[in-house]
Amino acid sequence: MEILSSFSCKLSKLFNNPSANSSAKALKVIFHDFPGGPEGFELFARFCYKNGDLQITPSNTPLLHCIAHFMEMSKATLSSSPCLINSTRKSLEMIQFWTWSDTVNSLKQCQELSAISGSSAVLNKILDSLLARIAAISDASPSDSPESSALRFSCDTRSTVSVKTGNSRSWWFEDLVLLDPRMIEKVIKGMLSRKIEHGTISRFLFYYLKSRLSNAALYEKKKKATEVTIELLNCLDVNSVSCKRLFGILRVSSSLKISRACRSTLEAMIGAQIDQASLDNLLIPSSTLIDSIYDVNLILRFLKSFLDIVGKELVARLKRVGRLMDLYLAEVAPDSCLKPAKFVALIASLPDAARDCHDAIYRAIDMYLEVHSQLSDEEKMKICCCINYEKLSSECCKHLAKNAKFPSRITIQALVSQHSKLRSLLQDTNNIKSTQKSPLKGKQCEDGEQIILYAKKLDLSIENEKLKAHLQGMHWRVMELEKVCKKMQTQMTSIMKSRKHPATGGSRSLPRLCS
Repeated sequence: MEILSSFSCKLSKLFNNPSANSSAKALKVIFHDFPGGPEGFELFARFCYKNGDLQITPSNTPLLHCIAHFMEMSKATLSSSPCLINSTRKSLEMIQFWTWSDTVNSLKQCQELSAISGSSAVLNKILDSLLARIAAISDASPSDSPESSALRFSCDTRSTVSVKTGNSRSWWFEDLVLLDPRMIEKVIKGMLSRKIEHGTISRFLFYYLKSRLSNAALYEKKKKATEVTIELLNCLDVNSVSCKRLFGILRVSSSLKISRACRSTLEAMIGAQIDQASLDNLLIPSSTLIDSIYDVNLILRFLKSFLDIVGKELVARLKRVGRLMDLYLAEVAPDSCLKPAKFVALIASLPDAARDCHDAIYRAIDMYLEVHSQLSDEEKMKICCCINYEKLSSECCKHLAKNAKFPSRITIQALVSQHSKLRSLLQDTNNIKSTQKSPLKGKQCEDGEQIILYAKKLDLSIENEKLKAHLQGMHWRVMELEKVCKKMQTQMTSIMKSRKHPATGGSRSLPRLCS
């Protein structure tokens, strides 16, 4: 023990204690938290018994540094004894000459020593060296060869081969996947502080999570890796994170039962870029399959996040979401389990500016009413009130006028709205004609009053022409109804006359009202 005590102040204090000397034969020293366990104590003993003649390498530097702190070897008790902590510090000062593999392996070793005093200093030193090398790779041009000065930071042959066979900026992904989530958190935060490209960090995090989910055997390890990845992705610029891959994490997280806060973070990230999603991404099955086949509540939360984060000013993105929701409505409308309130919430979730045309909404409602034929008129009216009739095409208005599934009040409201729209358009056209200064090309008819205008001079849209045609159709139907009414009125007059002057030949049957 004298040899060990000459190198360790901790042992020296223990054995020089008078109370310990009185019972030296019975003294037993047990270190339950000795750095590195038996392997660490063996290194400590070899260093002491060889009088410091121990080769210090990158592979044992972190462990020896923590042992030096734990055993209080900052200075030797004998002036002739070498100091271990000075030796490890000299090794760390030469860290820029370590190979990439040495640096990564040392960082992995620091994971196991994180709770030991003195480990933070060596961890920060190794982490800084690792981040500096990653930053050099990230800043290098993709066209740089592996022998370029930007990448010539070590003599590690493995890194050179990896650069030649893959992406010169992401070859290091595979080397870091064995780090635990706590260490990855430190690495990513260091990358952010060094302004490393967010796209590179995002790709690494997705790669890391995929590897951890594939290789980790324990449920808790998969859950922890998923939660840490989500939190780190949330620190990045939203445009650097793939929306498609976020949906992949969402599907995995449902079985891992991640925390509610973490799931809310994930949903907010997806909602912020829901305009980049596809219909297949949104068709997520409901967990209960009682209220609906698909998880409608999840989609509503996506849309709320989108409007909260993006707002209503970016009309182009808003319209992309509107087109996506029209496709989604067509998929969920035939669901017999979908409640009317949820269906209305889906339609009304976006502002009116998100859609230039409401034909898709009309078709979705038409399908929904066909499946839910038992709905009351009041429920149907609540659903149909979501339609902006001024944004319906003439074809849909014609279909609506003959659609028995819709309440009659809705049919009238749609026709009145279309008529008002057409009247407004015609009035605008007349105003343009009256204020137009240049002469119009045309020809006079026999009465000298009618003027045929060339179509090229009237800047009318195709939609206006459709509305005109629809109005003509409505006028024709009104004329047909007037003819039927006149015919019915004539028949009723005949009936009344026959009652006043009954025929002698006996009773007659009433005439048919419609022949």
